[in-house]
Amino acid sequence: MTDTIFALATPPGRGAIAVIRVSGPGVENALSALGAAGLKPRQASVRDLGRDGRPIDQALVLKFLAPRSFTGEDVAELHLHGGRAVVEAATQALIALGVRPAEPGEFTRRAFQNGRMDLAQAEAVADLIDAETAAQREQALGQLDGALSAAYAGFRRDLLKALSLVEAEIDFPDEEVPDHLASTAGPVLDALANDLRRALGDADRGRRVREGYRVVLIGETNAGKSSLFNALVEREAAIVTPIAGTTRDVLDAELVIGGYAVTLSDTAGLRDSDDLVEAEGVRRARARAEAADLRLWVRAPGDPAGAAAAFARPDDLVVRTKADLASRSADGPDEVSVSTTTGQGLVELHDWIARRLARDLSGADFPAVTRERHRRRMVEALEAVDAGRRALDNAPEMAGDDLRRAALALSRVTGEIGVEDILGEVFSTFCIGK
Repeated sequence: MTDTIFALATPPGRGAIAVIRVSGPGVENALSALGAAGLKPRQASVRDLGRDGRPIDQALVLKFLAPRSFTGEDVAELHLHGGRAVVEAATQALIALGVRPAEPGEFTRRAFQNGRMDLAQAEAVADLIDAETAAQREQALGQLDGALSAAYAGFRRDLLKALSLVEAEIDFPDEEVPDHLASTAGPVLDALANDLRRALGDADRGRRVREGYRVVLIGETNAGKSSLFNALVEREAAIVTPIAGTTRDVLDAELVIGGYAVTLSDTAGLRDSDDLVEAEGVRRARARAEAADLRLWVRAPGDPAGAAAAFARPDDLVVRTKADLASRSADGPDEVSVSTTTGQGLVELHDWIARRLARDLSGADFPAVTRERHRRRMVEALEAVDAGRRALDNAPEMAGDDLRRAALALSRVTGEIGVEDILGEVFSTFCIGK
């Protein structure tokens, strides 16, 4: 990493302040050429920046020396006035000095490669930038603080303990070691396998927090799904008419309930239809209902169970609409009556969903697995541990190979080994400047 890189670290466009970050061995030379020589590390200074006699801006400039910086290299920050012309002038000056624009995620990649953070923490940086809810922020901060990495390190310690017992019997068969030493690794592996299974059972929680909890409205035609959708998102997002089959496609909206990100989906009414367009809408509605984290079964007064009943699960919520016209309100813990005309029951429905989110997305002991990459590696590790456990009594040398394979899978989560093949996958999702 001999290049010196720069990027705009604040959103592009007009603003009060624009921050350009510079990292690499050429930071000091670039600062001197711009008129900001002699800065004291970690102390902000106001400098008149310019290049070849042409002024750029009066800016606040900071310098961080390696290794005590975000990237582990020499780093500078130029806090400029936020006009486009100012940012463009500073950008062109840096390019003229041989400083190149950074690639997506390159600052954080350098931090990882210089040992400032592991791979799981690097991914948390991206999650923290993208966080739009309190739950997403808290989950990303926990991962950035090393909670997930610490959990994986604990798994690897257990693996190494078991592996040392196995290899001691293999490598020193004629020494004074206890008989059947490898078999004593059995309880360690049993406990580890149980921990991995619990973590995998909770793996979907992190995905739901990070990507959004999927709530889908299902029901017959004219049950009031689109009206309820508009009421929940608090805008006229879906077309509402008295004509059955108005909704033909899945309509999504993002909202926040109880501090959690929610993707709410309105779907076509479930019925048999000879209309090709409506039939495709029904097919999509069925597919979205199957993938939902929560289905709201929307039923109007007097509606039969109909086709929607095929998708009902025990933990679905029945939402009885048009409560202002109904003869009775819903009763039971999993039923709510609402009226989008009068607003009756909407607060209760919102609170019910918030309680479900809190139940499903909080309270687990294991730090949430936030990415499919983590989940795949954990599955690999568990399969290898199970294989090692089966081989332990009859072929301890084979068990050793399995346990090394499990340790390798877990190491790839935090990047403790050479994993060049996954670095591009991880850092390509970052924004420029991080």
